Amino acid sequence: MAPSSQEQLKRFVRGIGVRQVRLVCGLVLFAYLVSHFLNHALGNISMDALAIGVTYHTLFWQFLPVAIAFYTAALVHTGLGIWALYERRQFRWRAIEPLQLVLGLSVPALIITHLTGVRLGQTLFGHEKLYPQVFFAFWVAWPAKKWLLFAVLLISWIHGCIGLYFWLRMKAFFKRAAPFLLAAAVLVPTLAMLGLYQGGRSVVEDSDSAEWRAENLSRAKVGTQAEQAVLNTIENYFLIGYLGLLGLVLLARGVRALHERRGGMISLSYGNGRTVRVPKGLSVLEASLRNNMPHASVCGGRARCSTCRIRVIGDCSKLPEPSQREAFVLNRVGAADPSIRLACQLRPTSDLSFFQLFMPHAMTANAHAASPARIGQERYLVSMFVDMRGSTMLAEKRLPFDTVFIVNRFLGAVSQAVIECGGQPNQFVGDGMLALFGLGASPQIACRQALKAAAMIAANVDELNQFLSHDLREPIRFGIGIHGGEVIIGDIGYRDHMVFTALGDAVNVAARLQDMTKSLACEAILSEEVRITAGLAADDLPQQEVAIRGRGEPMIVRSVTDAKMLPKLVNDVEIVAA
Repeated sequence: MAPSSQEQLKRFVRGIGVRQVRLVCGLVLFAYLVSHFLNHALGNISMDALAIGVTYHTLFWQFLPVAIAFYTAALVHTGLGIWALYERRQFRWRAIEPLQLVLGLSVPALIITHLTGVRLGQTLFGHEKLYPQVFFAFWVAWPAKKWLLFAVLLISWIHGCIGLYFWLRMKAFFKRAAPFLLAAAVLVPTLAMLGLYQGGRSVVEDSDSAEWRAENLSRAKVGTQAEQAVLNTIENYFLIGYLGLLGLVLLARGVRALHERRGGMISLSYGNGRTVRVPKGLSVLEASLRNNMPHASVCGGRARCSTCRIRVIGDCSKLPEPSQREAFVLNRVGAADPSIRLACQLRPTSDLSFFQLFMPHAMTANAHAASPARIGQERYLVSMFVDMRGSTMLAEKRLPFDTVFIVNRFLGAVSQAVIECGGQPNQFVGDGMLALFGLGASPQIACRQALKAAAMIAANVDELNQFLSHDLREPIRFGIGIHGGEVIIGDIGYRDHMVFTALGDAVNVAARLQDMTKSLACEAILSEEVRITAGLAADDLPQQEVAIRGRGEPMIVRSVTDAKMLPKLVNDVEIVAA
């Protein structure tokens, strides 16, 4: 294995933590839920459809490797839920988090009746309980239990959907996929419960028949009273044991709180002069929340982001070593300084002084709902850097106010083109500008918008040159660099000086391409990524392989001598696509 592959494998392993294990187990269980719910939905067709569906459902989920994975996931996920109840000291980030935990912990107690009656009955006594037997038990023998069945369906589904939301909400595609996911989240359980209702009603009508009862309520299918008594005993013992385990966890939380208080208190000093006293064992983020100290945390303390980062003041040698997950996150953001730590993971054992690296008023765990694009999000954007050539020479030969006037007219012409083509002017640096495309569009549309904007910039600058022809010795020239890729967008800055911008390799590459327009004597350079995503033909623009500062491998780019020709290429692609 190559050294680079070994390093990638090591980074991957370091990134695996409790949350990743919980997520994988949860996805396995949610896949089972979807399969089971779709099977239930067949009850809207007929009992025969239910029988056919359950045959394929059980063939897959009782296939030995799949069954091992499923039951392992169920045990691990439940165990991690119980551990989360013990480990979590604060539930003040969002009300949805304790709701998810309570729903998840209630599922084992609610499904034990169904589990013992169907799965254990089959394993211990060979019972063949399928939909007719279950419907008879819940609709005829114990009709009140059908509401328990509907409750466990809703609770398990809501618990799974909340988990998926926490996982997907920071993904670039989530905003576009959210309406479809919401529709599925509503339709699937609704159809499942309607299917169960229709099946149950069918059994109620048929169960009066002696022939039906002889066929579906035989000893081979439902067992004897003695066997049922054994299953009921197992169910009771499980409930007592499970509820007792939850009680022990709550008792352990109380014992831990007393132990922490008796173990001593430590002082946490914030950079703003505030100091709080907290028991040993709390993380810095938990201490902040307990004492109503604003502290940035986008992911809610799960070590999924780095917005809760702090810089420790003074000696760092006495700090606990970073956990595997914390080390992975800090490595991802390039924080090699030992004084940089994640507040959600650092549990100091002695007095600590620090200051926060992100301002809490801009990035809090509660702020995402109000302004999801402002708190830090990874997504695909197209970055365009535009720079005015010769502004230094222009300033040497003109009065300062005249220079500012001309630069502002240039930036105005550029901004107008960007806005009309669907982009957003983002940063102005001297006589240059960064524009972003794709904040509300797909990657393909964003690339085409950027190319059209480059052409409009060229046209607007030509008009500006004609307007200023009597004041300029030479016409204004410009360079444009365009590249697309995954970036991080969010508010960056300090206190009242926060700006919304994008950070990442794709932005840096766009800036480098803009610089290269000088040496390649062209108006614009776009990356091969933009050409392919926009759908331009390979022979539309000349290709070159260039070295990009900061990147180990050369990059294929396309140079554009006259940017005004770009709309024709984009329009030709749209006509062919149509």
